[in-house]
Amino acid sequence: MSELFQAGGLPDKRQVAASFSRAADSYDSVAALQRKVGGELLARLPASLAPRRWLDLGCGTGYFSRALGQRFAAADGVALDIAEGMLRHARPLGGAQQFIAGDAERLPLRSASCDLLFSSLALQWCADFSAVLGEARRVLRPGGVLAFSSLCVGTLQELRDSWQAVDGLVHVNRFRHFDDYQRLCATSGLQLLALERQAEVLHFPDLRSLTHELKALGAHNLNPGRPGGLTGRARILALVEAYERFRQPLGLPATYQVVYGILRKEK
Repeated sequence: MSELFQAGGLPDKRQVAASFSRAADSYDSVAALQRKVGGELLARLPASLAPRRWLDLGCGTGYFSRALGQRFAAADGVALDIAEGMLRHARPLGGAQQFIAGDAERLPLRSASCDLLFSSLALQWCADFSAVLGEARRVLRPGGVLAFSSLCVGTLQELRDSWQAVDGLVHVNRFRHFDDYQRLCATSGLQLLALERQAEVLHFPDLRSLTHELKALGAHNLNPGRPGGLTGRARILALVEAYERFRQPLGLPATYQVVYGILRKEK
């Protein structure tokens, strides 16, 4: 066991971990948005940043672990994810020196052990974002940077509104309000360098293409209180009809409200 890690178990987030583990083999085939957002987050890193050790927090299939490994070739890299299936996929492809299972709300890393925490489209699955920020503050060395992208309210709003017209049940993942990101970052004890929201709109030829992508990403409905069992044909037809009201010349829109944040631990 490296000196980087400390003892401690994970909170019980088995459902999220299992969903993304199942999606490991299909994830990269449908991850165009994830790559675009992660690339934008990389571009937002401070130009002077030269970490000795970085952490890819919620590394998934390791796409950005490999990008970080190339950008910071002299640094030690750690890739962490809650989903063992994602780690099994990422590990043989390299990019980081260590691949470990862990939870962003309770990092299995020693205090003041990293200079960069990079996390793209993972932290929206954490219920306690203040705990995530507290762990970042603990794990970062003075002058270290937390760079994250996440999702906020308004994401998949077209799908949410369409389901609301059908049965009013919870079929779409809930996300944190942007105001909550602002408040929690402002009180985190980290220096807030940048925080903004940016809409990304994908277009699909039909509803089936959208739902297939969400399933392949492992990002289909994980909410408590979601309806159980199979969805009946009549409800699906009603959903298709409701969603068609949003159709644009490019297809059916799916809007993602992306949050970008850059914070630094003061020296």
